[in-house]
Amino acid sequence: MNLNFDQIEKNVLIKKESVTLDNLGCRPENRTTEDLIKYGIININKPQGPTSHQVADYVKQIIGLKKAGHGGTLD
Repeated sequence: MNLNFDQIEKNVLIKKESVTLDNLGCRPENRTTEDLIKYGIININKPQGPTSHQVADYVKQIIGLKKAGHGGTLD
């Protein structure tokens, strides 16, 4: 049985509602692309071939970062 991702029913479970104070940050959906890149994580489905180090270097070049790294290898 092959289902497309769009065909799968999705539910959002909320354990506890909370409020972010304006002086402590912002909601994730309101963050700028620059903030997401600076403070976030980019998940990449690495193809077979280049090493994890090479892919991190590609990301640095494409996005124009000084630093990038990988969190491990699952080859």
